[in-house]
Amino acid sequence: MFFMKKNIEPVTPQEEDFSLLRQTLNFKRIWLFFVLLTSGFAIVPVLFFALIDYNVTRHSVESEAILRSSRQVSNAWRSVSFFLNQRKSALSFAVYDNRFEDLSTRSRLAIILANLQKAFGDFTDIGVIDATGRQIAYEGPYNLEGKDYSDQEWFKNVLHYGAFISDIFLGFRNVPHLAIAIKYELPNGSFYVLRATLEHQLSTLLTHDESNTDGDLFLINPQGVIQTRSRYFGEVLSPVPFSVPAFSSSTNVIESKVGNGPEYILGYAFIPDTPFILISAHPRAKLMEPWMQTRKDLTLYLFISITVVLLWVVVTISYMVRRLSVSDQRRIKYLHMLEYSNKLATVGRLAAGVAHEINNPLAVINEKAGWIKDMFTFKAEYSKDPKLIETVNAITASVERCSRITRRLLRFARHMDVRIQAIDLKEVITEVLGFMEKEAEYRSIEVDIQVPDNIPRFESDRGKLQQILLNLVNNSFAAMSDGGRLKISTERVGDDKICIICSDNGCGISEADIRHVFEPFFSTKAKSGGGTGLGLSITYGLVKELGGAIDLSSEVNKGTTFKVTLPLKPITKERLAGEDDESIAG
Repeated sequence: MFFMKKNIEPVTPQEEDFSLLRQTLNFKRIWLFFVLLTSGFAIVPVLFFALIDYNVTRHSVESEAILRSSRQVSNAWRSVSFFLNQRKSALSFAVYDNRFEDLSTRSRLAIILANLQKAFGDFTDIGVIDATGRQIAYEGPYNLEGKDYSDQEWFKNVLHYGAFISDIFLGFRNVPHLAIAIKYELPNGSFYVLRATLEHQLSTLLTHDESNTDGDLFLINPQGVIQTRSRYFGEVLSPVPFSVPAFSSSTNVIESKVGNGPEYILGYAFIPDTPFILISAHPRAKLMEPWMQTRKDLTLYLFISITVVLLWVVVTISYMVRRLSVSDQRRIKYLHMLEYSNKLATVGRLAAGVAHEINNPLAVINEKAGWIKDMFTFKAEYSKDPKLIETVNAITASVERCSRITRRLLRFARHMDVRIQAIDLKEVITEVLGFMEKEAEYRSIEVDIQVPDNIPRFESDRGKLQQILLNLVNNSFAAMSDGGRLKISTERVGDDKICIICSDNGCGISEADIRHVFEPFFSTKAKSGGGTGLGLSITYGLVKELGGAIDLSSEVNKGTTFKVTLPLKPITKERLAGEDDESIAG
């Protein structure tokens, strides 16, 4: 059996009869098994749903971070596209609203630049470039009139597309700027280009468009060169430390790890009709901070939940196993008391049979001895012989002694049945000690009985009281060496109780063993084959059945004292059962 713990060590003959009673449940294993089983059934669902919530929450936070980055890029993309197209349209209006001759004069360019700066506030300079690429008119803070732009990339692109917005470059001024150029065809087949530049306005625009302090909005060109200042990746015209995203007509979000640094969530969008790619960069750890806090809360909740569940499981299972242990102890108690009662009943029947069988020949012997004595008395030749008379008297005395023994056995057998009757305590003590008389005489054990006159007759079960006293006396005799001393005294306790005190000067009981002496099968003599460990346990049960209490005090090598307190009147069965349950549970 999984939960059975059997004693497989060799047992003494006295213990063999109780082997079935020793098959007790392993309550530690039962407790551990049910704690693990119940905890598993209780905690696994909690962990399962916590894991689901963990993944759902993380996915939700990640989706929110991606959506947030995508929304930011889309909004900034519209702002940048509108910004550039607005300025390109203004420059186109200036080209078509003015004649070439007017635009070729510095004074007219100054008026146009002033109007553009008044309207938009972010144009740096303006100039007119002829078909050969030479700037024939210029208005601005730099000395750029007469510069040749024919070999520059933006000039080639404007000739091809008619209107062009360049990426950020240094140019002749050696300052990062972008150029917006519009080509105008003249009636004679020639053309000219009106060009305006912007220097810091895009960086300012993107800085204002950042929606939080942790984000980074900036522009790059298809070659991966930074076009506006970046918080995380460097200054203008520095290369970005990640790969340029593939072209897409829509806004996209990707995750990218920059070298050995942190991981970023990058949103990007290509701005139409420009060489710019708008990039939104957020450290992934920053975006996931709400999730990290949620994870801490979830972990704390999970820890508290599991702790509460485990405490509930341990307390509940401990209570149930304790009740099961109490029931098992009660079962063992009743089993071994039944076994003991059966043995006592058998001994009683045997004693009665032996007494009856012996009484018959004793009666014959006594009758014949009396007849012989009468003959010796009437005949002078025998009556004068003292040895013959002494021999007959010895036979008569021995018969009387055997009669007393058989009567004692018969009284003991009759008291095996449960019956409440009036009891003379001194008489019961004397009767029990009569069985131990020869052993006490042989071992020179002094027995002292002190029953004061104020001890009244009381109602109790005579047979159980005999068993209690016999077990205590046997226990004292076993603990004492030859020449020991046993004292049995009684005293009144209040108005409704008496106390029987049994003291010996034997080997005593250690403090570690005192708490176990009333447990079934516990014996300090079991290893030597001197006891089964049932005597004091049965005595404890009998005392409880009589409504009394038993206590002991002992000191090693000095002796042991048992105190049995009994009521003068029997206790009802209901009250007795309640006290019995309390004693077992305690």
